[in-house]
Amino acid sequence: METLPISAESFKVGFIGAGKMAESIARGVVASGMLPPNRISTAVHSNLNRRQVFESFGVNVFSSSEEVVKESDVVIFSVKPQVVKKAITEVRSTLTKDKVLVSVAAGIKLKDLQEWSGQDRFIRVMPNTPAAVGEAASVMSLGTAATEEDGALVAKLFGSVGKILRADEKMFDAVTGLSGSGPAYIFLAIEALADGGVAAGLPRELALGLASQTVLGAATMVSKTGKHPGVLKDDVTSPGGTTIAGVHELEKGSFRATLMNAVVAAANRSRELSQS
Repeated sequence: METLPISAESFKVGFIGAGKMAESIARGVVASGMLPPNRISTAVHSNLNRRQVFESFGVNVFSSSEEVVKESDVVIFSVKPQVVKKAITEVRSTLTKDKVLVSVAAGIKLKDLQEWSGQDRFIRVMPNTPAAVGEAASVMSLGTAATEEDGALVAKLFGSVGKILRADEKMFDAVTGLSGSGPAYIFLAIEALADGGVAAGLPRELALGLASQTVLGAATMVSKTGKHPGVLKDDVTSPGGTTIAGVHELEKGSFRATLMNAVVAAANRSRELSQS
């Protein structure tokens, strides 16, 4: 049967799950002007605080997930991996071929999502926590019956909270190891830089402000200039200067190899979890 396209002018989005990720995406979509809040919905069963959070910026809050699905053209399952099967099977009878289904649950494969839902028009998205501040690095993969138009629509939704790229699902464990777990590595790096500043004599608040802005500025230079990070590193590393002395210490401590090992270890753990 032919897949019916979703109307870009009038479509509605529903979230199954009313946690921080759903909130971040909903806020980003509203802030970008892509959708008015009255075309977004979620369900809150008992948590009054979460109901108030979503209602505070105009999102429709229902008392059941079934109502959300019936009201929506795009249904985003934004729940923890251990409960995604239950969340999908509870609304399976209301899922139809005219809806685009999306999952952001880490480690849950498209074949399982399609099997549990009885629908093949599924898209899997792997966002990360900086979605909360509109700077997510997300990756998506299309299911069997999801069209390119569906992909473009979902990319626009998630593009409102950062950047989104396409990749084959077989790469998602590596994606988890890099961008999924990566923010934690960078938080550690910022903390360590700030500690170094304190050790060198800076007040804590000043050290942390400088460390976080330095990481932000360096990342922005990579993304905006298009230059290889090695070239940018060389640009700031003068012969016999302060920076090369610091870089030398990082190399002695196997800084690059340690980061590479962290990504590989997290990817391997993701692979283990997805097979269990």
